[in-house]
Amino acid sequence: MNAISGKARAASRLAAVQALYQVDMEKTALHLLLDEFHQHRLGAEIEDVEYLKADVAFFDDVVKGVDARRNEIDLLLSAKLAKGWSLARLDKTMLQILRAGSYELLARKDVPVATVITEYVDVAHAFFEEREAKFVNGVLDAVAKDVR
Repeated sequence: MNAISGKARAASRLAAVQALYQVDMEKTALHLLLDEFHQHRLGAEIEDVEYLKADVAFFDDVVKGVDARRNEIDLLLSAKLAKGWSLARLDKTMLQILRAGSYELLARKDVPVATVITEYVDVAHAFFEEREAKFVNGVLDAVAKDVR
């Protein structure tokens, strides 16, 4: 994969987390949400901020895949949390990062484990401090050991 397609995938992952957050918080119908992202967000300029071109097919796969396999993913994630913790206790953005990363580990065998983990740690850095990014690293590493 070249650097441009790597950046497009990185943009897709960040957008997928944002889309999944929107689905979770606003209960937006998936087809409407995907259309909104395709038309107005992926590679668009909003309030003088230009969004990176994204790999639209990859974005769609992650968003649709998490939506379709949410129960399976949530069970997998729940098993990796410390005793006394539940998915409901997690920050909503953190939960979407973990869901998207877990989906890739489960379903996208074409993407190496190290790439998935590194990319979602980078996404975590966009929203959180180092401590939370390390949490993403630890949970996705544990998921990877189970599913790969």
